[in-house]
Amino acid sequence: MKKTILLSAMSLCVAMASAKDIKTLVVTTTPQMHCASCENKIKGNLRFEKGVRRIETNIPQQTVTIEFDAEKTSADVLVKAFGKFGYKATEVKKDTTKVEVKK
Repeated sequence: MKKTILLSAMSLCVAMASAKDIKTLVVTTTPQMHCASCENKIKGNLRFEKGVRRIETNIPQQTVTIEFDAEKTSADVLVKAFGKFGYKATEVKKDTTKVEVKK
């Protein structure tokens, strides 16, 4: 029983130590994305940036959502990375204002 508890505690510690600090960054780009070629250019270049885990583009909303490991890179580094392939990225700040719903 003691061995089981000890092994469980050790595996929990290892799991917690290996947990990554995953963050999400949402940006808009200049020039705007208007086709699949623009999407592919952005995804193709950003995937080589250190720490990037997932890239999702949304042409109708003109946004790029990047999931990244904060231990390996930062939002500022990723925003600057857009300049390497001819785009300017602007971080979309979360809207913290409340919207009043009329009945």
